Amino acid sequence: MNETTGIYKILSVLLSYPQQDLLDGIEDIRNELKKLSLGNTSLNVLLHHLQRTDLIELQEGYVLTFDRTPSHSLHLFEHLHGEDRSRGQAMVDLLQEYQQGGFEPVGNELPDYLPLFLEFLSMCSLDKARELLGDAIHVVAHIGHKLAQAQSPYAGIFTL
Repeated sequence: MNETTGIYKILSVLLSYPQQDLLDGIEDIRNELKKLSLGNTSLNVLLHHLQRTDLIELQEGYVLTFDRTPSHSLHLFEHLHGEDRSRGQAMVDLLQEYQQGGFEPVGNELPDYLPLFLEFLSMCSLDKARELLGDAIHVVAHIGHKLAQAQSPYAGIFTL
């Protein structure tokens, strides 16, 4: 991760399913944000929420927000293609982009899962990260708008 694209790794971690290691690392995240001159940002609402909410409640809220509300889905191509066949080819193309960039996703998440995409961006050059994010920004902005309407603490990620 380079300093310029380091924010993408932080956003990836914050958008992932909450686990105890995330909660244990909140102060480290705050410190990294300060190093990136982003210490006082829209992420503070989420960071406070993560620190003051029980883990089980955070996990339930995450599932309700991202898994049970289609307009908040973190699968980018779901917003573009729905269940259309073209979604499959888009997945293959994105996976090839990852592999060409030396990134081999582990786990069972689909390539269009936003935290995975952000993790990949954190490994890219600034120009490449901007190009790829530019291709997806309208979908990311749409998700952020829906989260803001729902007054979700996660909306700050999309504002940033």
